[in-house]
Amino acid sequence: MPLPDTGDSLGKWFNPGIRERVGIGDQREMWRELTSEFPDVELQAPATPGALAAVEEQLGQPLPEALRQLLLETDGIEACYGTEVVWTAEKILEENRSARSRGEFRSLYMPFDALMFFGDNGGGDQFAFVRTPDRDDVFVWDHETDSRIWVAPSLEQYLRSALGSDGDDWYR
Repeated sequence: MPLPDTGDSLGKWFNPGIRERVGIGDQREMWRELTSEFPDVELQAPATPGALAAVEEQLGQPLPEALRQLLLETDGIEACYGTEVVWTAEKILEENRSARSRGEFRSLYMPFDALMFFGDNGGGDQFAFVRTPDRDDVFVWDHETDSRIWVAPSLEQYLRSALGSDGDDWYR
């Protein structure tokens, strides 16, 4: 399955410096180049288009385009100490299905249906895109207070902040 033609919409999530270096047509190297700026980052083999289609179909939501492109380049990103800054496609599916279907969550937390969780801080808080309405911003869900707080305007800025921080609570 070929990558979708995203044309000029790439500018809203590409760092201009990286965009110029890799060229607009070479999207597949953008995320590896960005993560190479940070030590102790572990990348994975790419996710398959079929795996991404399964996530979208089973969750009933499209993946944000930036996350889709990242997963096609590396199926997850681990930072130091095994923190899963971006989950694998399989874990994105599992964690979102679990959060939406667990009965005890319904009595404790606001609904998660409008969110798509994609990573965590290693301490219980999870990061998500708002899918209804569709947004490129990244939010953190605090598992102790059930608050959902804006932390970054894009996946790129989220990665720069999370990977460039000294601790798992960089967003506080």
